[in-house]
Amino acid sequence: MKRQIIKIDEDKCTGCGLCVPNCPEGALQMIDGKARLVGELLCDGLGACIGNCPEGAILIEERDADAYDEKQVMENIVKAGPAVLAAHLKHLKDHKQEDYLKIAEEYMKDNNVEVPQEKVEDKPMACGCPGTMMRDFRAEENPAKAQAPARAVQSELRQWPTQLHLVNPHAPYFADADLLIAADCTAFAFGDFHRRFLKGKALVMFCPKLDTTMDMYLEKLTAIIRDNNIKSITVVKMEVPCCYGALALTEQALKASGKNIILKEYTIGVQGGIV
Repeated sequence: MKRQIIKIDEDKCTGCGLCVPNCPEGALQMIDGKARLVGELLCDGLGACIGNCPEGAILIEERDADAYDEKQVMENIVKAGPAVLAAHLKHLKDHKQEDYLKIAEEYMKDNNVEVPQEKVEDKPMACGCPGTMMRDFRAEENPAKAQAPARAVQSELRQWPTQLHLVNPHAPYFADADLLIAADCTAFAFGDFHRRFLKGKALVMFCPKLDTTMDMYLEKLTAIIRDNNIKSITVVKMEVPCCYGALALTEQALKASGKNIILKEYTIGVQGGIV
């Protein structure tokens, strides 16, 4: 049948991977460094992935293709967890796909799948959260300055990208590596971050409070640890309560990997010292 479906321009695709997590239906995968349409049955042709391609490599075309199968999509999405399911339902609602939405709701009812609730991360931050409280250190004496080196610190970054959302779990720099898992703010709070923590390590970083793709992060971290000969794992997080998710996610991934690897954890104070 003829219908709208996405088309990927391989010459323009740089392999950044931004489109993949923005296709809740699971129609896209990264293969050989390029985004690929892996299942016509899974692509609804609505183009949710297009706006997340910085190179303009994804287009919508009308051609002969297998009919989109919402039930098949739901089978895959339910396995991926409530976060992906919520993204898919929102996707259908935003595009006013009432017929597909009805099929999805019937599938959830028939299979006793709980309707995902609104995510806490999507709500405005509560003013009482210790991690969001405003503090001005300009008039205070900062004890962490005593830890700073006298000379400028050279970059010890060994790879790009570093954001967990973007990294390839099978990138060569993870092979036989000491892995550093850092919460976003730590590199800014701790002045000697590169020399003290980053030197000689492969890096992934994320924000355990604001990022909303924790299911995907868990899957990626598990793959990095499971599929590479990781020698050690270091977690660096901030002292604010919301940052403890960085350690919890790492511990879950390590357990899921089935590996027995040394895990070190460091906490950085909001004024920059090691707590």
